[in-house]
Amino acid sequence: MRRSFIAIITCALLGSIQASRPGVTAIVYAQEGHPLTGTWVGDWGPTASERTHITVVLNWDGKALAGLLNPGPDQAKITAISLDPATWTVRLEADAKDTGGRPAHITAEGKLDDIASYHRTLTGTWTQGPTKGTFKLTRD
Repeated sequence: MRRSFIAIITCALLGSIQASRPGVTAIVYAQEGHPLTGTWVGDWGPTASERTHITVVLNWDGKALAGLLNPGPDQAKITAISLDPATWTVRLEADAKDTGGRPAHITAEGKLDDIASYHRTLTGTWTQGPTKGTFKLTRD
């Protein structure tokens, strides 16, 4: 019953927005759960031409964030995730393997942009073993 009431109110508000501003289409995104929850896709690399595709899956269980880097046979569990909501700064750590199969510690720190939008981006610095670079992830 409550969801139906909320849906009716939302439709009424959108209708009045469109009636008061002809030609304007209202798009509304609802915040569902934690702002980091979801699948993030992008790349990282030391230069603009040297990029490596990455996928990060994050989930909030109601108490803590957990995640995986590049889910699949070579996945790495994210061992530490933090979010500073005052600055929307995110920090991730994981232990993975480099292209030669050697252990490589990963740290990434970035800023969450478009926080009011469903389509968010996370950009910042990425360190994998001795290699430093930048990264950009998008959640759609």
